[in-house]
Amino acid sequence: MILWLLFLLPLVSAALIHFVLKQKLSNLASLIGTVSTLATLVIAIMWTNGSFSTPDSWSWISVGSFNASIGLADDQLAKGMMIVVCGIGFLVHVFSLAYMDKDGAKARYFGNLSLFMFSMTGIVLAENFVMMFIFWELVGLSSYLLIGHWYKKDTAADAAKKAFLSNRIGDFGFLIGILMTWMLAGSIVFSDMDGTAFIGSGSWMAGAAVLFVFCGAIGKSAQLPLHVWLPDAMEGPTPVSALIHAATMVAAGVYMMARFFGSVGLEARAQVPAIEVIAWIGAITSLVAALMATQQDDIKKILAYSTLSQLGYMVMAVGLLEPDAGMFHLYTHAWFKALLFLGSGAVIYACHHEQNIWKMGGLFKKMPITGFTFVIGTCALTAVPFTSGFFSKEGILHAAHGTPFYWIALGVAALTTFYMFRLIFVAFFGKAKDEHAEHAKEVEFRMFAPLVILAVMAIASPFLGKLIPANDFTPDTAFHWNEVTIASMIVFLIGFAAAFVIYRGRSSDPINIPLFRNKFYIDEFYAGLVKWFQDILAAIVHFLDEFIINGLLVGGLTRCAQGTGNLFRRNCQSGNLQHYALLSGVGILIAIYFTIFS
Repeated sequence: MILWLLFLLPLVSAALIHFVLKQKLSNLASLIGTVSTLATLVIAIMWTNGSFSTPDSWSWISVGSFNASIGLADDQLAKGMMIVVCGIGFLVHVFSLAYMDKDGAKARYFGNLSLFMFSMTGIVLAENFVMMFIFWELVGLSSYLLIGHWYKKDTAADAAKKAFLSNRIGDFGFLIGILMTWMLAGSIVFSDMDGTAFIGSGSWMAGAAVLFVFCGAIGKSAQLPLHVWLPDAMEGPTPVSALIHAATMVAAGVYMMARFFGSVGLEARAQVPAIEVIAWIGAITSLVAALMATQQDDIKKILAYSTLSQLGYMVMAVGLLEPDAGMFHLYTHAWFKALLFLGSGAVIYACHHEQNIWKMGGLFKKMPITGFTFVIGTCALTAVPFTSGFFSKEGILHAAHGTPFYWIALGVAALTTFYMFRLIFVAFFGKAKDEHAEHAKEVEFRMFAPLVILAVMAIASPFLGKLIPANDFTPDTAFHWNEVTIASMIVFLIGFAAAFVIYRGRSSDPINIPLFRNKFYIDEFYAGLVKWFQDILAAIVHFLDEFIINGLLVGGLTRCAQGTGNLFRRNCQSGNLQHYALLSGVGILIAIYFTIFS
């Protein structure tokens, strides 16, 4: 029963902070939030080592053949993902102790962090689709609260709403996919799904179910065309960016697809023609996001588009029927991307909340620990040999080898190296370009300690096999000279050389590509589309209201009643004695007629 504490600890922490501690005891609130996350991490590690057995499920809903229970998934996929969520969650809490120390709403911030940890834990440990969907929506709520933490800033409030609404679009399709899966596979419980029955109703029907389920991943993992919320979500505090948008929330879509594909089975999913659609969406998202990142100047937005691109890699691996390779990259990416986001937070903090890389420079000498760990994270992201990203990205390249996706993946790898070392050369080397950068200094222990731990994980994570969230999967951590490795190293050298030649010693960007800088104008297209449809819809509604409802129905009935009343009033209540006598005579004749002839 002790495993239920994985749920209860963050839930109790969130409730206690929000309803009891509030703002008067903000330091105690932050301490309780951090300790509860540490406790869940310890329990998750002990569970991974086999110290606890998984408790029985609790029956919740049972109607006919439909059964939904509340229980914990008991496999390496769930256990490894819990280590990622709790491990990075704890380090983010520690980092936040310093980063948010002077924030006026610190208690609310840590309360929402605890709510997020509870929500994410539910997604990871859910044994069925209904339970997962409930926590899926709760993650949407908690991310909305965290992104809009500084809600008095219009940009933060708008970003929170944009994230919430974008995810609702994907979640609508996800709900349809869950219902179709129940109809086809005969169960919503992952361990009870029948892959033979799933594909037996027809490959096109199964394909539709897969694509609808994938809609949830498109929203949560920010794939085209619902990717637009993720870069704007950088308006939240930087530790939130590390927790939600680098390591856990956005990875939930990939985890969900890996869980779903593992449940229906390899043979069933291989017969679904829609699988290639998933691979193409991932590949295109990866390429487009990498191109956008090459022209961004905000350090957090560069990392945000990098996250989009790497998520595209993972989704592409799922679409190539290699979900284990995608989950392996999710696992390694979580550590080094959390490192990069927290490193960017340390830089922003030291530069008095300046985020433009062209107003930085020379930070490596002034912030050696942050600079060194940031370079390690960059090396892992760009797949430098013997870093974690090298081994996981090689797995995806091998999965894509022999297909068009292989060349897209290589192109994205070159672009990743280019834009990340562009950031390194501009922000960390050269001369300080702003007064804040000139006076920057290394951050305190509570901020750089998580960076050091994450830097170690950015190197060592592939060798910690028990922590990898994948079933029956053993990563290849040996260095092999083969076509894929050579191609990977060549594109790395191309990207690094291009960044070195173009950006070393520069004080302004010599390249200006408006298409990439303005994110392919996708946001503007959506704004125009919404406005256009909104105006057209408003005109249609106005016509229906003014001319049909008010003019014809309500107004028409009113005029009909008024006309009938006027007719009787003028003819029956005229006040003319002769007229009354005539009507009385006619009435008497009619009465006599009906009396005699009836």
